[in-house]
Amino acid sequence: MMDEKFLPDKELLVKAVSLLCEEIPAGRADRVSSNFPVDGMDSSEVIDLLAPQILADAAKLGAPTSIAHMDPPTPTIAWAVSLWNAALNQNLLHPATAPFALEAEKTVIKWLAPLFGMTGGHMTSGSTVANLTALWAAREQANVEQIVMSDKAHLSLEKAANILGLPVLKIGTGSDGKLLVNKLPDDLSRSVLVLNAGTTSTGMIDPLEAIGIAKWTHVDGAWAAPMIFTKYAERLKGIELADSISISAHKWLFQPKDSAMVLFRDNESASNSISFGADYLNEPNIGVLGSRGAKGVLLLATILSFGKRGLAQRIEGCVRNSEILSHFVANDMRLNLFANPETAVVVWRPSEPDYFDLVLNGLPEGSVSTTRLDGDLWFRNVFANPNADVETYLARLEEILEKSSTL
Repeated sequence: MMDEKFLPDKELLVKAVSLLCEEIPAGRADRVSSNFPVDGMDSSEVIDLLAPQILADAAKLGAPTSIAHMDPPTPTIAWAVSLWNAALNQNLLHPATAPFALEAEKTVIKWLAPLFGMTGGHMTSGSTVANLTALWAAREQANVEQIVMSDKAHLSLEKAANILGLPVLKIGTGSDGKLLVNKLPDDLSRSVLVLNAGTTSTGMIDPLEAIGIAKWTHVDGAWAAPMIFTKYAERLKGIELADSISISAHKWLFQPKDSAMVLFRDNESASNSISFGADYLNEPNIGVLGSRGAKGVLLLATILSFGKRGLAQRIEGCVRNSEILSHFVANDMRLNLFANPETAVVVWRPSEPDYFDLVLNGLPEGSVSTTRLDGDLWFRNVFANPNADVETYLARLEEILEKSSTL
């Protein structure tokens, strides 16, 4: 006898999708009890209970004022295919449990890897795992004994170093937040050098001309690597010489979380160095993850929907918006710009420190984040959202600045 909880329920699915397309007021939900339920509820009642919390209380990443973090909205095609993925629950650990999902991932990797000068790779749950995988391959294949990176590198790299038992040497950065190549050790023959293609705080790209001076070079391209599709690809010149690259697909490839990839210049050797077999596996398990879902199916659907040109247009639109904001800041004596943005991350602050909280409290909720640079607090706008309305944001900022001038 089939369990009805596991069978397609068109009425339930239509209801869920209908609610997703509605505007549900926030703050009207009955909260979930703190007690573990003994008996289950009707699935439709569960939808009624959770919709006001899941849908209404969530951060609206596609809102016109959502320009605070490296978290974009996702395209509708990804919503639809995510529903299929949830229903099918494929597992890429075994070819038998993910026949098309494996093919989909191989297809998108085959499309993407050559754009970066890489020969292959695989998808991961995020760039934290992608970075760990790349550094693991560097240790196993190149016998590196040290990780050298900027003092602005992502914390995931320190996590990876801790897991791998490798010491870290941090290199200072200039006033623009980029790694100072002249501060690197003379001998990097036993080191893996990590370069950033889009630091988290400021979006800066480290000097990629440093690729090749170490035994292994890994580029953390979690944020900015997709600029390779765009007219700004020149900013990534030299990335094709790296030994490995990490990319967060859930950033500028607009994928649902969690989704990322690690790419290798010599994928066969790198993959062999981090592969394990077992009696229950028909093929070796490559990388950190064992069981993993069909992320490649979602990315395949998105790329088919957008095409390379569509991805480029959306990323270029984000960059244009960042340039509009940075131009405004740079030409207003009431504001200070940290540096000209390279990858659609604008870092700025009021010239008068006492106005910081006034500006912060006056801007729309979710429209700005903060970061500390050398102990100083700065505002940070990240243009990951193709729906962003920078002109409305600037109008509100101007209102706040006018108000501050009367205090």
